[in-house]
Amino acid sequence: MNANQGCGGIEVLDAGLLTLVQDLGRPGLAAMGVGRSGAADQPAFTLANRLVGNAESAAALELTLGGVQLRFHRGAWVALTGAPAPLHLGTPSIGAPLGPRTAAAHAPLYVPAGTTLRIGRPERGLRSYLAVRGGIDLPPVLGSRASDLLSGIGPEPLVRGACLPIGRETVGDPIVDLAPVAELPAEPVLRVLLGPRADWFTHHAAAALCSGPYQVTPASNRIGVRLAGPRLDRARPGELPPEGMVGGALQVPPNGQPVLFLADHPVTGGYPVIAVVLEQDLPQAAQVRPGQRIRFQCTERTSR
Repeated sequence: MNANQGCGGIEVLDAGLLTLVQDLGRPGLAAMGVGRSGAADQPAFTLANRLVGNAESAAALELTLGGVQLRFHRGAWVALTGAPAPLHLGTPSIGAPLGPRTAAAHAPLYVPAGTTLRIGRPERGLRSYLAVRGGIDLPPVLGSRASDLLSGIGPEPLVRGACLPIGRETVGDPIVDLAPVAELPAEPVLRVLLGPRADWFTHHAAAALCSGPYQVTPASNRIGVRLAGPRLDRARPGELPPEGMVGGALQVPPNGQPVLFLADHPVTGGYPVIAVVLEQDLPQAAQVRPGQRIRFQCTERTSR
């Protein structure tokens, strides 16, 4: 991903707020102290790869609030999913006026060699995924090309001047003109299962959690969504010894404000977990912005 004058793949002209290389992560390494990481919104990530004929696990880009500009030194099919952002194809000079051609998200788009692709800011949602036919061909680390912000494992965040090689492994051809995708909700409702440490909290805490709403704070990232809302009071003092953590865990520090763990969460933690968000609802959690409100709905079992 080093900057060089002979880039034969994708040159980064503007890396935006935070753009990462991601795949489906590193499952099964928690005993070594390595979290799974990978795309925060996995359904959006895998859809982007399918739209360009890649395997679902092929490495792609995760964009935070868009604002990315890329120069393609080799023609390639791409697809943008997740938070829908405007796509513009234009001249290869950074800062030059772009041509009139625009394209929609959730659809395959061919970018000719020498063309600049600019991804604007999405009107709703936080993370967009840009898949390139053939995948981003960087060396894997512990079997994955995912960027883990907590551990520092995997590729570093993109910077201006970086060059991304394009791979050649595909599983088929782009066959869909446009993928129908539901609009992201303005105020997501995330279903939770109480436990495993709900007994560490007062009887009123669960009702408070599922009454809400909670607001996403600016201190949120891929590690966890920090929330501000009804305080979750404990019934007992002290802290737990470290124990395993999963994505979707709602850990509650002493201030009583829950933290919802996402893709780069730690593998152990010492604060009690009052509830866990259902896996099916985690993609919505990955798309919430600072200042946005969310609610939790207590449930006793997973509905499929």
